Amino acid sequence: MAELVFFSGTMDSGKSTLALQVDYNHRAAGRRGLIFTRNDRAGQKVLSSRLGLEVSAEEVTDSTDFWEEVVTRRTQGGRVDYLICDEAQFYSIAQVDQLAMLVDEMGVDVYAFGITTDFRTRLFEGSARLVEIADRIERLQVETLCWCGRRATHNARTIGGRMVTEGDQVVVGDTGSAAEVAYEVLCRRHHFQRMTATVAHAVELSPQTLNDSL
Repeated sequence: MAELVFFSGTMDSGKSTLALQVDYNHRAAGRRGLIFTRNDRAGQKVLSSRLGLEVSAEEVTDSTDFWEEVVTRRTQGGRVDYLICDEAQFYSIAQVDQLAMLVDEMGVDVYAFGITTDFRTRLFEGSARLVEIADRIERLQVETLCWCGRRATHNARTIGGRMVTEGDQVVVGDTGSAAEVAYEVLCRRHHFQRMTATVAHAVELSPQTLNDSL
């Protein structure tokens, strides 16, 4: 039976890499599918992983209707056995419901990949809806680490290496980026303390810290 599966994890946990692997495995088994993504770090109409792998993809916009996408292709004689939906946190509630309809009414397997919460620890709209209606929710087993060595559970947005908690929910960036606006994965403790690796390093090197250690 077809399923709607939501694979969730923090940034750097290998979601896009897994999406590419799932697509490869299904194609190797003779199935035919479509790949969708939105706001990928590599640009429009591409699904990329931090390992350097990438494939062409359909870009999801506010007007994308997944039901119509599949119906159109099947009407024209194409096969659509499954969908790979990366960056699913950016999808709307209506779009996630369309994915569920494809599973229930057309027997299309849907594999959605995304992070659950934003840099303010608030649920993304698409992720919240997936948590509510997915047949299965799988947390990625490749754990990311905070700079302190603990398991990273939260995504932090940084400007110049310092964490910010205000701004638009969606600002495209990447972890380990040299750009002014970037992202960093942190454990809950250091996310609540707003202590990024840059801040922690600055504290270690501060004169007061050095004096306290003497």
